[in-house]
Amino acid sequence: MKDNPLLKLESYGQSIWMDYIRRNSLDSGELKRFIEEDDISGVTSNPSIFEKAIAGSHDYDDAIRTLAQKGTGPEDIFQQLAIEDIQRAADLFRPMYERLEGKDGFVSIEVSPRLAYDTAGTISEARRLWAAVARPNIFIKVPATREGLPAIQQLISEGINVNITLLFGLPRYREVAEAYVSGLEALVARGKPVDRIASVASFFLSRIDVLLDPQLEKIQSAGGRIAGIAASLHGMTAIFSARVAYDIYRKFFSGERFQNLAKNGARTQRLLWASTSTKNPQYSDVKYAEALIAPETIDTMPVETILAYRDHGKPAPDTLLIDPDRSCKVRERLAEVGIDLDQVTQQLEDEGVQKFNTAFEQLLAAIREKREIALRQPVD
Repeated sequence: MKDNPLLKLESYGQSIWMDYIRRNSLDSGELKRFIEEDDISGVTSNPSIFEKAIAGSHDYDDAIRTLAQKGTGPEDIFQQLAIEDIQRAADLFRPMYERLEGKDGFVSIEVSPRLAYDTAGTISEARRLWAAVARPNIFIKVPATREGLPAIQQLISEGINVNITLLFGLPRYREVAEAYVSGLEALVARGKPVDRIASVASFFLSRIDVLLDPQLEKIQSAGGRIAGIAASLHGMTAIFSARVAYDIYRKFFSGERFQNLAKNGARTQRLLWASTSTKNPQYSDVKYAEALIAPETIDTMPVETILAYRDHGKPAPDTLLIDPDRSCKVRERLAEVGIDLDQVTQQLEDEGVQKFNTAFEQLLAAIREKREIALRQPVD
């Protein structure tokens, strides 16, 4: 049996998490096998993942029927199903979490996407989910909207682990890191421990190239001086952005402000690469996974990308550190061809919130339909 490339990534300092959760994976032992055989060290969920799991399968039909016959409404049904899945997954990762003293072994659950622009609502729902799941190795996912920033700081200051999601822009990333550190400082000021507080900043990457590549192709086809610049950015903007983000991460968390917290046992807010499946069929199906390897990072992959990387991934150390000078000029080079990267990432944030809201409404509609079918059936 050939060596498993996924296992090699740990020696390079990178964790692999699974961007997927489904009840059948828990019932069948599939997730347990991924943990044991591929060293998968975490799971993330979001409204789109749960929509596919619940609406796109019969895994939850019996549970929905039972809850429906008790008079439970669609949104409460979803909450109960999601919390149970998250608890079961967290319990599977708990031995790893304890063995690694809280460094890894996490499972994430997201606040309602309806609250993306509601600071107080986000804080309230995050507290409720944290208490309901009642596991130390979970993250509450909060979107990196402007309204999400004070929620992130407040939740960290209360000792709640936060996974910052829907993060696209580099200026916003700096604000996210600031919010995390401010939350830790509030804990230390009250004499509270910070050594088990965890947070990750989840950069959504492939969506950047999906949006920009068609624009860059048009610029290339027009020819002229800037065609070459456009060609050098095609299919690479997301990776260049990730390299800049990692440089920000290393400088920020090696600075005096965080190091004062590190003396109290504080952990850095690791960068997590999300949306790393390849959307363009012309690219390798492990393009992003292979380009984003660096210490103290996490790559969260869907099952298809995990299987592809297991089959033909070629891990190499520090691929994220290649060509830093070229990467740091990504914003300037995009500006030369008439593209404002900050405007692009804001558009992606707006679209990301809308996509999660759409998935959430579709999920509730599917549960509503399954619930109505259940109520027409005779009670056992």
